[in-house]
Amino acid sequence: MTQESILPTIRLLPKTDARPLRRGSPWVFANELVVDRRTRNLTPGTIALLEDGERRALGLVAVNPTSKIIARMLDRDPGAVIDTAWFAARIRTALALRTRLFDTPFYRLIHAEADGLPGIVIDRFGDTAVIQPNAAWAELHLDALIAALVEVTGVTAVVKNATGRARTLEGLDEETAVVAGQIDGPVAVSMNGATYMADVLGGQKTGLFFDQRPNHAFAARLADGARVLDVFSHVGGFALAALAAGATQALAVDGSAPALELAEQGAAQGGMSDRFATRKGDAFEVMAELAQEGEHFDLVICDPPAFAPNKQALEAGVRAYERVARLASALVAPGGYLVLCSCSHAADLARFRGACNSGIGRAGRSAQLIHTGFAGADHPQLPQLAETGYLKALFYRLNG
Repeated sequence: MTQESILPTIRLLPKTDARPLRRGSPWVFANELVVDRRTRNLTPGTIALLEDGERRALGLVAVNPTSKIIARMLDRDPGAVIDTAWFAARIRTALALRTRLFDTPFYRLIHAEADGLPGIVIDRFGDTAVIQPNAAWAELHLDALIAALVEVTGVTAVVKNATGRARTLEGLDEETAVVAGQIDGPVAVSMNGATYMADVLGGQKTGLFFDQRPNHAFAARLADGARVLDVFSHVGGFALAALAAGATQALAVDGSAPALELAEQGAAQGGMSDRFATRKGDAFEVMAELAQEGEHFDLVICDPPAFAPNKQALEAGVRAYERVARLASALVAPGGYLVLCSCSHAADLARFRGACNSGIGRAGRSAQLIHTGFAGADHPQLPQLAETGYLKALFYRLNG
């Protein structure tokens, strides 16, 4: 008996164009599929054989009848077996790229669909790995995934991070736990000459944003001798890199006291405490207060959370990005630099850039756009999936 005869079969609607799937598109939406009672009754995360409207096999998919993304392509070989060896092969391929890119094992190891593991994110912190199983199929196969991860990488501790909007959309729990080994506390991560403290158990996302590494580096090139303001700083991402590059002062602003405490620990690790300060509060309010106090900085960076996480939030998100740009522009000294970031995939580069340009103009400033940055190469993009290219960073020089 073949695997194809054992697995349930799901089928595209007769008029659904299967060419995008054959050419690499990884998702099937509910309005593209025959959703009969049998399909609706499948357990979320079930592996099934996907066929086109003419009953030709397209590959193996993970099915979640409760999600708008009803099927995620796992393997175009209908005879593939989704087991520990299958996971190990995918992880081994991903690891080969990261070891070529980085001298030390601190990076995003698995970037979901772009690394052939839909809905799965794995960040590596030396001997510790943090898994975000953001799709139902990953939750069902978590033991095999962990076994493969340990086998291929040799990590000794694994955290399952179950927070975030993606898991909610998949109908999954939000319980974070150590699933292998033990965690003794925040992990020290060296990047761009600075030391960051990553709280892999209680921090935001996996504890650190590796995606901004190249943008931290570019901002650091502008920081020598500069007074720096890092808004939405988290654990000191841009601020600590700037100090390592010779900034005279850096002020980190964030709404999270635990994140700022980790930033202070990172500054202490790097011997930068005397040049580093923090200010807890709402970013918009703090920027307005700094303007009222007459403060100006040579380099201002704003790296907010996703203001436009989906299309429904796009217009409100664009207005928020424009407001950030306007408030931040007022704090940049003449001839200084402004860095504006977005991690909202719903706001594409053109829309985000338009909002930033508008905000700078409304602040009465003139600017040069000198650089556009994206996520690091450990966050590869799947060309057929725009959502994997979410991060944008715009670097301006403000002349007036």
